[in-house]
Amino acid sequence: MTDAARLARMIRAGRGDEPADLVIRDVRRLDIITGEITATDIAIVADRIVGTHGRYEGRAEIDGAGRFAVPGFIDTHLHIESSLVTPHEFDRCVLPHGITTAICDPHEIANVLGTVGLRYFLDSAERTIMDIRVNLSSCVPATPFETAGARLEIADLLPFRDHPKVIGLAEMMNFPGVIACDPGILEKLAAFQSGHMDGHAPLLSGFDLNAYLAAGIRTDHEATSSAEAREKLAKGMAILIREGSVSKDLDALAEILDENTSAFVALCTDDRNPLDIEEEGHLDSSIRRLIAHGRPLHHVYRAASHSAARIFGLADRGHIAPGWRADIALLDSLEACRVSDVISAGRHVTPEIWATRAPVAPVGLKSMKARPVTPEAFVTPPLPGRNEVPVIGVRPGLILTFRESAALASTEAGLQPDIGADVIKLAVIERHGINGNIGRSFVKGFGLERGAIASSVGHDSHNITVIGVADADMALAVNRLIAMGGGFAVACEGAILAELALPIAGLMSDQPFETVTERLKTLREAARSIGCTLPEPFLQAAFLALPVIPHLKMTDRGLFDVDAFDFI
Repeated sequence: MTDAARLARMIRAGRGDEPADLVIRDVRRLDIITGEITATDIAIVADRIVGTHGRYEGRAEIDGAGRFAVPGFIDTHLHIESSLVTPHEFDRCVLPHGITTAICDPHEIANVLGTVGLRYFLDSAERTIMDIRVNLSSCVPATPFETAGARLEIADLLPFRDHPKVIGLAEMMNFPGVIACDPGILEKLAAFQSGHMDGHAPLLSGFDLNAYLAAGIRTDHEATSSAEAREKLAKGMAILIREGSVSKDLDALAEILDENTSAFVALCTDDRNPLDIEEEGHLDSSIRRLIAHGRPLHHVYRAASHSAARIFGLADRGHIAPGWRADIALLDSLEACRVSDVISAGRHVTPEIWATRAPVAPVGLKSMKARPVTPEAFVTPPLPGRNEVPVIGVRPGLILTFRESAALASTEAGLQPDIGADVIKLAVIERHGINGNIGRSFVKGFGLERGAIASSVGHDSHNITVIGVADADMALAVNRLIAMGGGFAVACEGAILAELALPIAGLMSDQPFETVTERLKTLREAARSIGCTLPEPFLQAAFLALPVIPHLKMTDRGLFDVDAFDFI
């Protein structure tokens, strides 16, 4: 059917002159502009809403049964890789929660595989039921202070710029490079001036923030306090309220969402794993919690849909009205945001819909190139002339870390953990087969009393991060990851207690999300059994190696002071 013929059918169905393809009968439509709730049918032709505020006939019908109809939700910033499943499994996992659009940055897989990773995500985005949009990774590697598996320059990004699934440039994490007018950064910013450019500027303020925004960057998901968010709002940034598996900023930022700001506020997860999605939900969880915080209800739903679409230039969605894309969530309760049915681009999301997707072959199955280690790899010599050593301080729910110190005992086997003070060993091992670096230090906040935890998810360059009390268990956990091609492992007293293989670039499982969920439960229990007190220790460990988030981080090259942007 030609475009003109399809438009004519939409117009006739909207007028009631012929049946629509699909009619959702007897719903209560929430107007995210006025807050009004109206009893109506919703008529759909192809992927478009053609009629509301009236009675319609359809070739197929869904009984709305008085449920509430709201626009489908838009996750404005995430890395699907950090959900630990493929884009196809992510689609199957979160679309039933009402997430009809996800704007992802394939930064994690790009740091491992470069343009091969970008192509994998774009191929997947063309086949999923939900609309996955891609912002092209701007900082691969994120900094020169760690070893990544790939590098993306402007020449690597330009061939993808006009892809129909691409929105623009992903989070510009190298804010010092922007402010210093780094030539390579300027090339990327210049090439995307006519499109969207995502921000990433934790704690940036004053004239430095002005300089960063002068580049044309428009959004930020790194605000962790209302004061920080309000300065950024005042300077024209849209704030993405983040609530993920590790980064939990919603409670601190809820107060900024009101009648005056909702057009400039959206929601994101950045990121949430399948276990947390099973236990808490996805953006539906953020919506109900914001409402519980007393935020005006229809403004919360506006931020989750219409505002998100406007901020990212998706002009066809975010409203239930004639002429808009038919992305709709049906809710049993507005306050509790209980999603019971989803319409994605005019298609009713049922279990049968998943079989209609063409598969995408996995990539990066041989990306784990680290060599096995011995316990001696984790011997940490004392610093010359110093009684105390710097220690990374970790707090639950924050990817910000803190600079602490500890006086540690030294033996022939080097500096020793202080379990009583919750100070244990930390190492980052280069895994791309480039130089074999191992960075060593200490971390506080995990609560481990014995054993070790290892992860090949290590933002952003995805080297192996291992924390532990015993060198032998640290080596055992690392070597198990190498054998699996990546993943998570918990070791204690010479045995692997739990593991999850992530063979796709060392980041994603090739299993259904339900299997990943069960493995994560076992891993969490194993971590608790060796004393871990953090609710999400694996992704918390993954952020220990991220040298663009203050204040103290660990890379394969050594302990890094983010504030000074240099090694200690």
